[in-house]
Amino acid sequence: MGIFKKSDEKIQSEAVEELRQKINAAKMPPKVQLVANNEFEMLSKISPAVAEYTIGLAYIDYLTRLPWNKKTEDNLDLARAQKILDERHYGLTGIKERILEHLAVKILVANKNPRILIVDDESIVVRNLEHMLKKEGYSIATAGSGEEAFQRLEDFDFDVVITDLKMPKISGTDVLEKAKHKYPDTQVIMITGFASVDTAVDAIKKGAFHYIAKPFKLEDVRSVVKKALEKKFSTRSTKGSVLCFAGPPGTGKTSLGRAIADALGRKFARISLGGVKDEAEIRGHRRTYAGAMPGRILDEINRVESSNPVIMLDELDKVGQDFKGDPASALLEVLDPEQNLNFIDHYVDVPFDLSSVMFIVTANVADNIQAALRDRMEIIEFSGYTEDEKANIAMRYIVPKQIHEKGLSEFPPEFSSGAVLKIIQEYTHEAGIRNLERQIAAMCRKIAAEHVQKSARASSFPKEGEEVLRITPELVEKYLGSKKYYFEVADEKNRVGVTTGLVWTETGGAIIFVEAAKMKGKGELILTGSLGTVMRESAQAALSYIRSNAVSFNIDENFFELQDIHVHVPAGAIPKDGPSAGATIVISLISLLTGRPAKRDVAVSGELTLSGRILPVGGIKEKLLAARRAGVSTVILPSRNNVNIEGLPADVKKGLEIHLVDRVEDIVDMVLIK
Repeated sequence: MGIFKKSDEKIQSEAVEELRQKINAAKMPPKVQLVANNEFEMLSKISPAVAEYTIGLAYIDYLTRLPWNKKTEDNLDLARAQKILDERHYGLTGIKERILEHLAVKILVANKNPRILIVDDESIVVRNLEHMLKKEGYSIATAGSGEEAFQRLEDFDFDVVITDLKMPKISGTDVLEKAKHKYPDTQVIMITGFASVDTAVDAIKKGAFHYIAKPFKLEDVRSVVKKALEKKFSTRSTKGSVLCFAGPPGTGKTSLGRAIADALGRKFARISLGGVKDEAEIRGHRRTYAGAMPGRILDEINRVESSNPVIMLDELDKVGQDFKGDPASALLEVLDPEQNLNFIDHYVDVPFDLSSVMFIVTANVADNIQAALRDRMEIIEFSGYTEDEKANIAMRYIVPKQIHEKGLSEFPPEFSSGAVLKIIQEYTHEAGIRNLERQIAAMCRKIAAEHVQKSARASSFPKEGEEVLRITPELVEKYLGSKKYYFEVADEKNRVGVTTGLVWTETGGAIIFVEAAKMKGKGELILTGSLGTVMRESAQAALSYIRSNAVSFNIDENFFELQDIHVHVPAGAIPKDGPSAGATIVISLISLLTGRPAKRDVAVSGELTLSGRILPVGGIKEKLLAARRAGVSTVILPSRNNVNIEGLPADVKKGLEIHLVDRVEDIVDMVLIK
């Protein structure tokens, strides 16, 4: 028994020594090192049989594994970044420009020439220091007095200030306080011929980086300046940007995040937040029980072994909330550049610097993100793709990918542009490209099945270069069956009381049809079609506007006394809300009450007021794309949306006649047939 006991003690001793070496080799910040040492001392005094021993052991091990000072060096090459983004994603010009701007700023900051101010009333000291530091490639400014130094600090910011302590009127201590007050991260080096312990302590307390006594060696000053600049650059604002990619599914938000990480040469981590309800997923659990774990943020940083990765927080607009806390509120500390310098995970319980992390958030609808959180990020809108963009993406990326994945590389089918366009127009109906990829994948599977069956009959597989199959529009129907979608507007006839509208949804733009009917009754307005509160109020406002302006539209003023009016928006199972349909509803009612048919190929979008004004709406690009998909020829929008239209690419507006209006009266003759 004694032999086994001794063996156990030896094993414990070796484990403790190994842990001590891990702590010393981890190069943790001083405060974290102190916490780890204290925890280690406590562990060394308790028995391994106690539960706290295992908890403490796991905690120290986690502290030593975190990448406190490990960073990947950014690849600051704009041409390379541009090439990677263009290779991975077609289009998205504005978004790529924003990413390259971010990279350009980092390049300028990284290549900034350090600026140093030398302050001394002895000109020979100034000349010697200036000569020596200029040879190091630094940009040097000099001041012969405290007053002159104050003026220099007003005009420029400096990375390092070297100042004499004893000067008439304004002393070096005053210069130190001025520099620290105006630029807190400027490093100040004090030089004096009246060195004493008290003055040195006082200078360090007031924020001086170093204290040098005269006479000094130029080599010592050179070394101290180098260390001061290293500290300055390590604490300089390296705040990671917080970008929010907001847009419909399938528009490339997640894959673009990975491309950004590759362009910067950083590690990439993705955290899916959809349905997360527990705050501990973000901040971790407190170390009060054996199953305690750190939060996802620090866990991903630990996994990629870098303190400056690109972290993608996917589906932020779908975060849940229950009695376990609010994860979205917990993210405030993570994403706020003013707070994340000292992010505290409940498990780690010591500050970890997240300021170098580049966070990318994705959401389908940015408005669904908590307002305080949304305020801390730059929102970049991802709109749907045009037909031309979808065709290019399909030919460049999707078709080659699916041919490779479905085993057709040795005898690849050739997809004609007409076939791809037919798939886009007649078999998909989306803002993104996911369904387009599914349809192309389905065709490739069927082609693969044909090859295998044919080869089985011929007792050999086709050889490379043989049997090239060209996919034509006719073959698309053979593989995918009858078309699933129609040009909804182009295929319909003009009717009284039925107007075409444009709306924006989570999946992009869409067209709606507002139908109005009248019947004998007692003046009741019936609204159906799963309409939300805002849309129902828009319908009531439209009816009130018509009743108060009936004469100007040649409508009987008493039309509402002996009849009911029913407004319905088809696709009744889908909830609908928002103010955009106000203008569409009022034109539908005017068409009903005047008997003038509405043109089905003219779409209207705009918020209506009781006085008949048409107010601006959102999602203009998505709505125009939906109009093109549906075969609409004319779009009517509020005048104040002109700024949104001017910034759109020409291919979005291609084939559309766009009219801008301010009032209902301007719309009537454009939509209703005389």
